[in-house]
Formats: sequence, C-alpha cells, structure tokens
Amino acid sequence: MMPFSNTQRYWLYTLSTDMRKSFDGLSRLVSVEMGQDLLGGDVFIFINRRRDCIKLLVWDRTGFVIWYKRLESGTFEVPQAVPGSKEVEIRWEELVMVLEGIRLKSVKRRKRYALSV
Repeated sequence: MMPFSNTQRYWLYTLSTDMRKSFDGLSRLVSVEMGQDLLGGDVFIFINRRRDCIKLLVWDRTGFVIWYKRLESGTFEVPQAVPGSKEVEIRWEELVMVLEGIRLKSVKRRKRYALSV
C-alpha cells in the first residue's frame, strides 16, 4: 500500500531518468531541473526511458522515501506534457491509473462539482 493520498501534489518529471539515481540524484533533479521545493510534501515521479520502471520521491517529515516499481511486462503510460516543459502536475487519480496500467486516453471523466478557491 502506498502512503500517498489525494491531498498531496504530484509532479511528473517528463524527461527519462536513469533509475540508478537514488536519494541525492533524484533530489538534485527536483531542486535544479524542476525548481521545486523538496521538503514541501509533494511527490515527485520519475520514469525510465523504456517506461517499465517508476520511482516516487517524497519527504515524510524526517527523511526522504523512495517508492520503486518495475514492471515484468508492459509499460507505464504517462500524461502528455507541454512541449519544452520538464515537469507536469498530475492528480492522484492519474497516478493510480498509470500504476494500474489503465490507458489514460480512453478514460472519460464525468462532470463533478469542484470547490473554487
């Protein structure tokens, strides 16, 4: 079970990532390449070139946590990013669909009320 929820923000790094990177390498991508705050509780998502491995990096109050998944067959489908952008914000539901292998383009969303802030 993943310790993540729909109250967090999720940032997908759109360039392929070397999965040999660990805490320091991924943290550097977040701070330097993405320009994001590492300690804010946001979840940062990295996928390799073959799209069969995914890592999620998050700060959990006392240290960094990496969640890592490698597929035995198939690939992860990722949301389309704006050309030239190094990151895209995705929703919790989209992350779950990516991890479960649901084709994002075929998903149809029904209208729901959303509180304007």
